[in-house]
Amino acid sequence: MQFSPSALLAPYIKNYTLVTIDQDIDNEVFYPSGYIDLVIRISGTAATVINGNRQDTPAIELLGHLTLPSRVAATKGTVVLIARIYPYAGALFFPHPVSEFTNYATNLNDVSAVAGTELYSRLMEAGTIAQKISVLEGYLLQRLTQHEKQLKKVTLVQQLSHELLNGYPDVDLPALAGSSGLSARYIQKLYLTNMGISPVAFVAVVRFNRSLRLVLDTPASLTAIAYECGYYDQAHFIREFRKFTGITPSDARHSLTKNGEAYQQAVNIGF
Repeated sequence: MQFSPSALLAPYIKNYTLVTIDQDIDNEVFYPSGYIDLVIRISGTAATVINGNRQDTPAIELLGHLTLPSRVAATKGTVVLIARIYPYAGALFFPHPVSEFTNYATNLNDVSAVAGTELYSRLMEAGTIAQKISVLEGYLLQRLTQHEKQLKKVTLVQQLSHELLNGYPDVDLPALAGSSGLSARYIQKLYLTNMGISPVAFVAVVRFNRSLRLVLDTPASLTAIAYECGYYDQAHFIREFRKFTGITPSDARHSLTKNGEAYQQAVNIGF
């Protein structure tokens, strides 16, 4: 079940999603989506395994950008509310550099013990999901106000990302630097500080998500998908796909089409 953010937060929050686990899951794979997720555990127990490190899901978890496949376990009846944050907007809500959260599931109490405890208490006191989202939005708007000085840089990262995706599919940073009037080194730093991943990693995740949708939703050949998504050739496509999933596109086509949970992780970045 998905809910739209308020008008003030819509440029930075893609949506809120309420997820109810209807059966025990163990070692369920999920893939880099290109987003930062704030995960509120309303009931039940869950855990994530990222790069071999298991983290029991705390009351509120900040799931940073992922650049590798990860796994999740949860008991039947577990309910979580997820605020999905656009890739360029993390620095508006959390301390920077955002790269400190990349490939980590972080307890919000480790970021701000007082804010995390108070927020969770208020969320659990709220009766309906609509009321919980209202409480969450109040917290996010407060953070947005506190980090308002980051808005100019965040907007710049957003604009550069549009250019990367539309005009520089091979991530030609010198060309992007020349057109933007910024140095390539500054662009790299801007991304790591405000997005948490490099421009190259960002484009790779976007490209992967597009290819995964085509693998699962269409009968197109792997060669056709490779060229459609901007890979050099089929070998390059398979190599990159395995980096993000641990399996080949052919294996994904035969197995993941049966797995709705895995598919839900492969969402369009939606600029």
